[in-house]
Amino acid sequence: MNDSTATPPRYLSVDFYRGVTIAFMIIVNTAGSWEYVYAPLRHAEWHGCTPTDLVFPSFMFIIGVSMWFAFARYNHRWTAEAGKKILKRTVLLFVIGVLMYKIPFFWRDWDTARIMGVPQRLALGYGLAAVLVLNLNRKTLLWVSGGILLLYWGIMNWFAYPGGNPYLAEFSSVLRFDRFLLGEAHLYNGEVNGGVRMPFDPEGVLSTLPSIVTVIMGWLCGEWMTRRKDNVELLLRDLLAVGLICGFAGLAWDSFFPINKKLWTSSYVLYAGGLSMIFLAASIYLIDVKKVRNGANFFFVFGANSLFAYLLSEVLVILWFSITWEAGGEPTNVQEWIYNTVFKPIEGAEFSSFLFALSYMLLCWVICRWLYVRKIYIKL
Repeated sequence: MNDSTATPPRYLSVDFYRGVTIAFMIIVNTAGSWEYVYAPLRHAEWHGCTPTDLVFPSFMFIIGVSMWFAFARYNHRWTAEAGKKILKRTVLLFVIGVLMYKIPFFWRDWDTARIMGVPQRLALGYGLAAVLVLNLNRKTLLWVSGGILLLYWGIMNWFAYPGGNPYLAEFSSVLRFDRFLLGEAHLYNGEVNGGVRMPFDPEGVLSTLPSIVTVIMGWLCGEWMTRRKDNVELLLRDLLAVGLICGFAGLAWDSFFPINKKLWTSSYVLYAGGLSMIFLAASIYLIDVKKVRNGANFFFVFGANSLFAYLLSEVLVILWFSITWEAGGEPTNVQEWIYNTVFKPIEGAEFSSFLFALSYMLLCWVICRWLYVRKIYIKL
C-alpha cells in the first residue's frame, strides 16, 4: 500500500495549530471596547492584511489539513458514505450559523435575518472542497484551484457595477451577486472602505468561491505530510519553499488584484495560504520534531474541540449582548457592564480592552479544558 492510502501518522502540530488559531480568533473577536484595540488586533480597513486578517484563512487552511487525515477512512476517494457525511456536516454547520445570529430570539425578524456568516463560509468551503478533493487527483486539483482564482479575478472585473472601482464594496460584483441572490435585507450591515457603513457581507456567497482554494491548499499540505512522514526535514523544506512562493505570488498579484479579506481576493488566498504553510512548518518543527510541550498543552485544549470552542465564544457574546438593562440612565448589557466595572478602571484604553479579550478567551478555555480532561470531543 502506498503512502497516500496508508494509515496517516499522528501530527500533534495540527492540534497545536488549530488551538493557536482559535485562541487568537477569540481574542480578536471580543475586544472589551472597539474604540481601543491594538493595531495588530484590528482588521485592515479595506485593502491590506494585518495579523488579525490571517486568522480566518488559517482556520480554513487547517480544516483542509485535517480533512486529509479524516478522509483516510475512505481511502481519500469519493464514496456514498463519505458524501452523506460531508452533506450532513455542511448542512448542520450552515444551519447552526444561521440560527446563531438569531439567538435568543429565533422567532423574530426572519425577513432581515443574516443568511451568510463565518460558520456558513466554513460549511460551504468544507463541503465544496471535500467534493473536489475526493474526486480529483492532485494535478487536476492544482489546475482547478488556479482556475478558480483566475475565474474569481475575472468575475470581480466583468460583473462589477459600472462606473466605479470594482475592488470597492459598493461597486463590487460580490455585493451585486449577494444583493441578487440574498437581497440587501439579509446582508451584514457593517463598516467597509475605511469606515463607511453599508449592507455588505464579508462572508458573502460569491466571495466563498476563492475560499474553497484555501481549504484545498490545506488538503494538499496534509497529503504532503503523509508522503513525507519518513523525511520530516524534506517536508519542512518543501513547506517553507512553497509557502514563500505562494506568499510572494500573492504580494505580486496584489499590484493588480489587491489583497483584501472582505473580498477574499485571489491574491489574499495565495498570501494567507503561503503564510499558513510557513506557520504549519514552524508548528511541525516545534511540536513534532523538537517535542516542545511546555505551554503547548494550553493550545491542545482548543485544538481538540476547535469548532465547539469557536461557536461557544460566539454564542456567549451574543447572549451577553442580548441581556440589557438601564444603568445610570443609559442602556447597558453584560459585556459592557463587565468591561466598565472590572477592566476599564485598570487603564481605560487598549490594555484594558485587550485584558478583557484575553480573560474571555481564558473563560472559553476553562470550559474546553473540562471537556478535554474528560476526553469529550464534540464533532459535527
